[in-house]
Amino acid sequence: MRVNFYTLGCKVNQNETGALAQLFESNGYTVVEAGEEADVYVVNSCTVTNFGDQKSRKWLRRQKREHPQAVTVLTGCYPQAFPEEAAAIREADVVTGSGNRRAILQDVEKVLHGEQERVVDIRPHHKGEAFEELPMDKFADHTRAFVKVEDGCNRQCAYCVIPRARGPVRSRSEASILEELHRLAGAGYREVVLTAISLPSYGSDTGTDLAELVEHAAAVPGIERIRLGSLDPDMLTESAIRRLAAVPQLCPQFHLSLQSGCSKTLRAMRRPYTTEQYADIARRLREAFAPTPVSLTTDVIVGFPGETEEDFEESLRFVLSQRFLKVHVFPYSRRSGTPAFDFPDQIPEHEKEARSRRMNRAVEAVRAEEAAVMQGWRTPVLLETPLSQTLFTGYTPQYLPVYVSAPGHRSGDIVPVILGEWDGQHCHAALAPCENG
Repeated sequence: MRVNFYTLGCKVNQNETGALAQLFESNGYTVVEAGEEADVYVVNSCTVTNFGDQKSRKWLRRQKREHPQAVTVLTGCYPQAFPEEAAAIREADVVTGSGNRRAILQDVEKVLHGEQERVVDIRPHHKGEAFEELPMDKFADHTRAFVKVEDGCNRQCAYCVIPRARGPVRSRSEASILEELHRLAGAGYREVVLTAISLPSYGSDTGTDLAELVEHAAAVPGIERIRLGSLDPDMLTESAIRRLAAVPQLCPQFHLSLQSGCSKTLRAMRRPYTTEQYADIARRLREAFAPTPVSLTTDVIVGFPGETEEDFEESLRFVLSQRFLKVHVFPYSRRSGTPAFDFPDQIPEHEKEARSRRMNRAVEAVRAEEAAVMQGWRTPVLLETPLSQTLFTGYTPQYLPVYVSAPGHRSGDIVPVILGEWDGQHCHAALAPCENG
């Protein structure tokens, strides 16, 4: 049997798809790429925006039209958050949510073997549920390993449907994480990315914390670089920052979630910090790692209900002042079941798109300026995708993407480079000479 996966959304979703692929492979299935014939087609959905839901439905319709005999599967956050809507999608033969992922294989085989014509198996999240173990051992398209350490979110931001889709905070046991890290290091992975739905919440339900996890992960032989997923700034205490800065394997790049650079809009979003508090945390991060330069990346929503032109301009000024290396800009997406869905002063779609374009142009200019500052730096780069026998893409510790010609090397090697010019997407780097040569 052959199975194809299509993944939407965040790094957690990508990690879970990989784990599901391994689950199917261990039960005799062959995972095939897009465009290849398969017996089972699975979309792992994202429901952060309406657009994500639309993409899932469109993909399912296409697969059912082109492969009417195949079993089509809708899983992930979309059906978990909107179970009735998802169950009504007839192009999906199997509909499951974000809980009890292991059951998806049994559900698929019920349809494959003719035991049931259709399966809808969406199990609600509940307080006190355990973290579902879906370990990963290989990452076909990456030289970095992504390790899921937490699921769920206890926050109630006005715009966000994720608590409905993911349930309450559940931390994975540290012993399980470290066991996986040892396996990954043994398989040759030198960089790991700790991913989660609410990463700073790690350990809040088990009596530990993220800093302790990072300290212990750094002690695993063979793990040379550690990256962190998205962080809520208000959860980064002074103690946590100090302890993280003391871990030499931790890459000095932080995705510090912002959402708006206007404090009025942040209050409306029900985010628990002001722009002043955010700037203070960003400053403390940079100071703690000095003299090592820290890069910050973030997410910003534009066109939130009630955001005036003046509010947008204030947000834009603040975002530019923080000198982010990368900003993901999202027009506000109205999600049913969230408080913001019913807020007055909804912004027209054309205005949200216009603000998104303005924000993107401005932050890309800053990105180019920050990349120019790095020109001439000597820095290690993890070689990732080979573009030829000698040319690779890769990332610096600050998460600057590079092109580098590295004859005699292979994907997964960490090599010293001298950073060159920025072309808008990548920095063109050259192998650095030996320091004693």
